[in-house]
Amino acid sequence: MRKYEHIIFDIDGTLIDTEEAILQSLRDTVWEMLHKEIEKHELKFVLGIPGSVALSKLGITDIEHANNRWNEHLLKYKSRIRLFDGIPQLLVSLKTNGYKLGIVTSKTRNEYTTDFAAPFALSDYFSTVICVEDASRPKPYPDPLLAYLNVFDINASNAVYIGDTIYDSQCAQNAGVDFGLAAWGNAANQGIQASYIFKSPADILFSLSEK
Repeated sequence: MRKYEHIIFDIDGTLIDTEEAILQSLRDTVWEMLHKEIEKHELKFVLGIPGSVALSKLGITDIEHANNRWNEHLLKYKSRIRLFDGIPQLLVSLKTNGYKLGIVTSKTRNEYTTDFAAPFALSDYFSTVICVEDASRPKPYPDPLLAYLNVFDINASNAVYIGDTIYDSQCAQNAGVDFGLAAWGNAANQGIQASYIFKSPADILFSLSEK
């Protein structure tokens, strides 16, 4: 018996492995904008929040220019971005089992297209995609998930959100939506509150169908 009608996914660190590309390109951007060298582990706090917020926290004032440069630097590391193993098979199985699939991401609409939809050709699996500009406030505020719920006019109990960062967990908690931690994408997941911990994509269908 299915407990949820909708399964909603984050993208970075959940569907695709982007950590290395994001952090290295951000290091390049910070060096260019601030002439400051920051180690990648010191930048991990940016994973899961909008680029504009991350850049502001780093003390960069010309956010628009820096964000453009960040995206340009990211192109150098595109070859390091890949789908996590088992994601295509998972999406097929979930659709076959009658789930409605969606995305809630901190990416802009343009970033969603260039980083995910175009290179991986999986967008047809998702009925609704909520990007950062589709909500008044970004994660960890509940607004992005509430925007998704409003599209379908459903209760929070009808959906589960799957992501890999504390921002994803807090967004789900603040929206009253159950959260599943994508533990395959985030090595430092200790202390992240979750209703489910999925060690692999295959665990999702197995775990949710038993509820």
